[in-house]
Amino acid sequence: MNRRKGELTPSAIDRGWPFQIIQPQELSSGKLYAEQMEFCEKQKLMRCVRGHSIFHDDRHYNVHCFATKAGAQAFLDRFGGEWFDPKERGKGLNWNRWNKRSAGAKASSNP
Repeated sequence: MNRRKGELTPSAIDRGWPFQIIQPQELSSGKLYAEQMEFCEKQKLMRCVRGHSIFHDDRHYNVHCFATKAGAQAFLDRFGGEWFDPKERGKGLNWNRWNKRSAGAKASSNP
């Protein structure tokens, strides 16, 4: 896969913005996306300009990445979603798959 010079890789995003919230795509697109961006700017939440798109159970999700846990929690409280662990993202050709753990395992690994 070719990358443009200076483009952030998924691993660079995970290192710099490790606190991640996942939402179904319909909750973070169009006017809702603009509202989320405005909220993050006003609250100075240190959100990465580039996130991830993930696919799970015939559904698309957007991953919003934050530098601080407090910023991610503020976003989660305002817009909903759930915590996302980058280790649950697929590898290789399946990099955009969400290997979602069960709810019990998820609770123990909450960042």
